[in-house]
Amino acid sequence: MTAVLITVDTELSARLHRLGTSAQENFDLSVLGRCGAGHFGIEWQMHVLDRHGLKGIYFVDPMPSLVLGEAVIASIVERVLARGHEVQLHCHPEWLEWAIASPVEGRRGRNIADFPLADQISLLDYGCGVLERAGAPRPTAFRAGNFGANDDTLRAVAAVGLTYDSSVNADFLRGDCQITIPAGQNSPVEILSTIELPVSGLYDRPGHFRPAQVCAMSDWEMRAMLDHAATIGQSVATIVTHSFEMLSRDRQRPNWSVIKRFDRLAKFIGSHPRLESATFGTLDPAASVSENLPRRAPNIFRTVARTVEQVAATVLYERTSRS
Repeated sequence: MTAVLITVDTELSARLHRLGTSAQENFDLSVLGRCGAGHFGIEWQMHVLDRHGLKGIYFVDPMPSLVLGEAVIASIVERVLARGHEVQLHCHPEWLEWAIASPVEGRRGRNIADFPLADQISLLDYGCGVLERAGAPRPTAFRAGNFGANDDTLRAVAAVGLTYDSSVNADFLRGDCQITIPAGQNSPVEILSTIELPVSGLYDRPGHFRPAQVCAMSDWEMRAMLDHAATIGQSVATIVTHSFEMLSRDRQRPNWSVIKRFDRLAKFIGSHPRLESATFGTLDPAASVSENLPRRAPNIFRTVARTVEQVAATVLYERTSRS
């Protein structure tokens, strides 16, 4: 069986805060996914997952608490735990720009990799404390905002007692993600006393990696990737989405294409005989590390189908926006 981690980066928007958006509106748009047609954020996602017997892993960013207070983070944590899903640690240091009392003495950076090891430890320790005060169990896993981690991040993860990191996304390597990892690594691997679970994906054309992100892959591609993982006996497949990803980029309308993908993906995982929904709490650290296995070869037909789907969705959105 291949364990499937359905991970959701759950965060308020520093960009919206910079633009003067109120904390409540930021929460509604970024976390609850509210728009004129309804809400399609974490509550909607958990409803879909529950319907198909799956568990979600919500990587919650506690950094807005430095600016907006811890109650806003508690509101997220309480919703996730009440539905029986898992809370883990996320971190967008951009919020330090407005922090009055900073755990790193006023130093700033876009990514956690912008900070020295001691500061990274302080940021992770602070984040764990916020989540625990909100009622979450002590986190066991971390993902860097923007996938902007480096080797010191893995050292910091181990230093604060976390077991797993999931900050490697091959699409971000040599950019925001600076973790030293073997080329083409797609299975969990132990690096610097931390078990790294890279975001899964496939090559949609020679030399081009496409991550297993709901808004980035077509149904065909996602199903093919997961079916291939199950066929070759891959221990873990990691999927990523965001709390706001079911909305259009301006967060004003539902993105029906992505909404349908998420629903169909949940149904596929829930009904597949060789896939099982997992959380970090159900993983066996020793068993999760496995031999690196070959990714599925590029398939131009699936790539063309996704491109056509995305173009059609963009045209439809532009037409409805003008109406």
